[in-house]
Amino acid sequence: MNPARGIAFKLTSVLLFTLMSACIKAARQDVPTGEAIFFRSFFAIPPIILYALWRGHIAEAFIVKDRFAHLNRGLVGVAAMGCGFGALGFLPLPEVIAIGYAAPLLATGLAALMLGEVVRLFRWTAVLIGLVGVLVMLWPRLTVLAAGEFSDTEALGAWLAILGAMLVALATIHIRRLTHTETTLSIVFWFSVSATVASLTTIPFGWTWPVGWTLTLLIVAGLLGGVAQIFMTEGYRQADASTLAPFEYSSMVYGLGIGFFIFAETPGPSVLIGAAIVIAAGMLIIWRERQLKIDRTRARKAGGDRGPV
Repeated sequence: MNPARGIAFKLTSVLLFTLMSACIKAARQDVPTGEAIFFRSFFAIPPIILYALWRGHIAEAFIVKDRFAHLNRGLVGVAAMGCGFGALGFLPLPEVIAIGYAAPLLATGLAALMLGEVVRLFRWTAVLIGLVGVLVMLWPRLTVLAAGEFSDTEALGAWLAILGAMLVALATIHIRRLTHTETTLSIVFWFSVSATVASLTTIPFGWTWPVGWTLTLLIVAGLLGGVAQIFMTEGYRQADASTLAPFEYSSMVYGLGIGFFIFAETPGPSVLIGAAIVIAAGMLIIWRERQLKIDRTRARKAGGDRGPV
């Protein structure tokens, strides 16, 4: 365990994922969402295979014990990716990133409903605070509610982003279930494969043959996604999840910089205020989880087997 190295790997993975999103956003002007999903998924496979070979665990990538669980995770994950990529075509990059912060908050509630995890008042309160932050970010975009302008692209982007966050939260629950029977390499590899196959069903819906800069962006997006997954995995090998979780929010810093310098995007006050509320709520949950872990460890060392949940 090397926490400093783990943090460095986590920050690198978040940066690479943000750059991947920027590549997809730039390419989305020329290709439909389904095609973007194909390139993102297909070109993520080679880095994953190379990583598995380097670790000497290539066999783990192909082992499947619960095919139905992999299928569910794949379908939900592809839908989440589609919503996220669709939102990138309508909204500024920092805004899509900020709305995506709702996913871990929603996952907390889903874990209580679907996995039977005990979630007490403190965490429910943090989730509600975070959802208020999401509403603050979304409200200016949801003019569709008042004006009935269902063609409003920004409103559509907002709906896609929040739906994507909900699907990411659901995918998180499926991944938690998968970890009981499947290896990390298997989960990552077969998701990329399933997403690649699923994206091919969208060929009749406007696929074009990408050339030049667009093709480069799509290939780079896939490679970045695969390498980012590797850095994230290595990060969690070096440090506890509770140590690394706060650094997920560095994506907002990266997103603001890339959005401003590459896409000339400046988020409005509602986005910044709402993002601050969501981040604060997420940090509260992270702090609470760490405190509970400390309490449980102390209880075990003292010879007890109980601790607050």
